[in-house]
Amino acid sequence: MKKPIIQFENFGFKYRSQAQPTLHDINLTIYEGEKVLIVGPSGSGKSTLAHCINGLIPHSYKGEKTGSLKMNGQEVYNQSIFERSKMVGTVLQDPDSQFIGITVAEDIAFSLENDCTPQDEMVNRVSQVAKLVEMDEFLSASIHHLSGGQKQRVSLGGVMVDNVDILLFDEPLANLDPATGKHAIDLIDDIQKETNKTIVIIEHRLEDVLHSKVDRIIVVNEGKIVCDAIPNELLSSTVLEENNLREPLYVKALKYAGCEVTPEIEPEHIHKVKVENCKDKLQSWFEAINAKKHSSNEPIALELQNISFGYDSDKQILHNISFSIQKGEMISIVGKNGAGKSTLSKLICGFERPSTGKILLNGRDITDDSIKERAEKIGIVMQNPNHMISKHLIFDEVAFGLKVRGIPEKEIEERVEKTLKICGLYPFRKWPINALSFGQKKRVTIASVLVMNPEVLILDEPTAGQDFRHYTEIMEFLVELNKLGVTIMMITHDMHLMLEYTPRGIAISNGEKIADDTAANLLTDERVIKKANLKETSLFELALRSGISQPREFVQQFIHYDREVRHRWQ
Repeated sequence: MKKPIIQFENFGFKYRSQAQPTLHDINLTIYEGEKVLIVGPSGSGKSTLAHCINGLIPHSYKGEKTGSLKMNGQEVYNQSIFERSKMVGTVLQDPDSQFIGITVAEDIAFSLENDCTPQDEMVNRVSQVAKLVEMDEFLSASIHHLSGGQKQRVSLGGVMVDNVDILLFDEPLANLDPATGKHAIDLIDDIQKETNKTIVIIEHRLEDVLHSKVDRIIVVNEGKIVCDAIPNELLSSTVLEENNLREPLYVKALKYAGCEVTPEIEPEHIHKVKVENCKDKLQSWFEAINAKKHSSNEPIALELQNISFGYDSDKQILHNISFSIQKGEMISIVGKNGAGKSTLSKLICGFERPSTGKILLNGRDITDDSIKERAEKIGIVMQNPNHMISKHLIFDEVAFGLKVRGIPEKEIEERVEKTLKICGLYPFRKWPINALSFGQKKRVTIASVLVMNPEVLILDEPTAGQDFRHYTEIMEFLVELNKLGVTIMMITHDMHLMLEYTPRGIAISNGEKIADDTAANLLTDERVIKKANLKETSLFELALRSGISQPREFVQQFIHYDREVRHRWQ
């Protein structure tokens, strides 16, 4: 029998600044060598639970606790942060905030240097860990020249070098392209099998984590554990839906078709699910629904003509890219980390100037316009909210752009309050921004741009770190803006987002446009998926396994149907 490694018994916690506890009566045991996934909506308490495990509570976040927290049978709540770091290694969702060394080897070796480990032993240990996380060929590389996936592996190496018993991953997929995220999940799985470490993962993207086997899924909401079950049992229940969590798309499709989803059909993975008894129902459902095809004759809002660019004159990042976006259109730009997607947005906003080519807005050449001139019509929300925030309070941050433009105070107050309500931030309007989570900060930056009423809105990973409810709120708000004529371009790694909200997608690979097609076609095209580091949607796999002769149309019609159902539900 496996021994308990983490034990919460009647555990509760209340932050010093809050009137009510965040965690209530937590009873949870995690066993040695288990891989456990913790999910829950924003504000549910899952991050607080993680902070109790890695020691940030009570050392960085003060408060009152009740009950007991044991690791390896010992009460650990009041352990020093140093003692806890020898038991638990944490990999954060933003790897950049975790780096200390300049090179890969230096960063992995940091804790060994702190422990005064002999040089020979240190070199040997760093080499072993680097090989385990597949970074042994990059030991001398600069941290800042690595891709998002490589940075995540270095972060993992930095915590594994101490040979900790528990690895805690906080949103490990948040900044990774789909194929790299899939590889990260495989890497975590390989490490667990090879080392028998206990793995705890906190992640919104449930379907992506289930790419590899998970022993249990813990659902947290309102500070309590509402479900602790193996994946097959959880996915056969209504718990995810009841707690505003996204079900895997193939599970949702089975339910829409009237198929009975039970543990016996093994719904935990698309490749395992037994579809034999569901084929007829899926086919009948597919034939019964009819997705409307929309065409548009709107004028061109934004056009790029033969754009090339390089930060160095002898090394081009973007090569001869051309595309146009109609007024009121919503599209996705997708591709692997480092493909040039964010660079493209910098060129459109004027932060960089193209080496060759033109950028047109409403038919007028804006290639030589200043950043300020473009900002009157084009708004951008960056991937990292900390790169945009300049004020202490939420209200002041959202109002900042209006004040700079000399808008009257009364109008500022009205516009800011309206935008904060739409973005779900009105109750926090007087809060300091540093008290917010990463996802909440993201919403602040979106609000600060939306309040300016831009004609074209560019969003870099708009829903990263958002739970399903807030993801839906933000995206539905963007849909309403879109209906009013705002042209929206989203740079995203979230394939669900592209499928659900953008009829059209543009795929970038190695600085070149490799595809411009419907979202469903992009995610069912093997060549594009491979070149752009995308991931085939599970809906396509379900259609193929069910013998549906038009799998692409099945994907398209599911998305249309699902949007209609969710819109009625709202």
